[in-house]
Amino acid sequence: MVKSVGFLLLALRPKTLTASLVPVVVASGLLWAEGSFNQIWISGFALLSALCIQITTNLVNDYIDFKKGADTDTRLGPKRMTQAGLISERGIMLAAIFFSLLAMAFGIPLVIQGGWVLLLIGVVSLLMAYSYTGGPFPLAYLGLGDLFVIIFFGLIAVGGVYYLHTLTYSLSAFVAGLQVGFLSTVLIAINNFRDMHQDKVVNKNTLAVRFGAQFSKIEILSLFIFSILLGSYWIQKGFIAVAFLPLLSVPLMKNILVGVFKNKPGIIFNKYLAQSALVQVLFAVLMAVGFVVS
Repeated sequence: MVKSVGFLLLALRPKTLTASLVPVVVASGLLWAEGSFNQIWISGFALLSALCIQITTNLVNDYIDFKKGADTDTRLGPKRMTQAGLISERGIMLAAIFFSLLAMAFGIPLVIQGGWVLLLIGVVSLLMAYSYTGGPFPLAYLGLGDLFVIIFFGLIAVGGVYYLHTLTYSLSAFVAGLQVGFLSTVLIAINNFRDMHQDKVVNKNTLAVRFGAQFSKIEILSLFIFSILLGSYWIQKGFIAVAFLPLLSVPLMKNILVGVFKNKPGIIFNKYLAQSALVQVLFAVLMAVGFVVS
């Protein structure tokens, strides 16, 4: 029983869940700076719902990548529970259904608060949790996974929290969403770069498979650069600290880029993947601090 719980926790991919936390942190910081952060429960329920949706996506991905042959014994990344036979196919999908239902439960107060807009966001997000790797048009297998992350873990995640508090949307929420989305996409880009040779065999046509190693390197570099350059927006808005505090994460970004450009795709990329998650959290926390002190 204890082992089964441990395997399930691994299947949730806890190290990736920063992608759900970061948008809430940044959006809450922006709302605080604008004097609109009045109901902390909104951010709390938004975080819980987002976590459950991401977990659902991870579990479905665990199952479908195994069924399609993308996860094998030669996998370079962390062990996947279905492929390793540690959780049954039925068990992993039951867990995915449970977390999707939990996401809906946490989303009920948000729909009451935000109306049909939040209902639409919730429904589409849950559908995309499956469509990321499943269905007739699996986004990850068509090279659309990167765009999916920018939209759902950046623009919609930040914008949704902002809308729930204010019932409006703004250019500031859009810019913050882009910064968060770009940094979240770095994780996907590194992951896909690491797995490009295995993915090619099973026709998982990620951007790395479609355009090659050099493209992946430039993509990762560009995502970091654009996330930084967008800080110029906050300068003209008078949030100077929001533009400059996140620059403290640049040395870690540089370390990741040196490793990615220097090494061929392999197990060492798992280190850069973990470091990119750290960059994401550090950058977001520094943005939020910047909003508070501005």
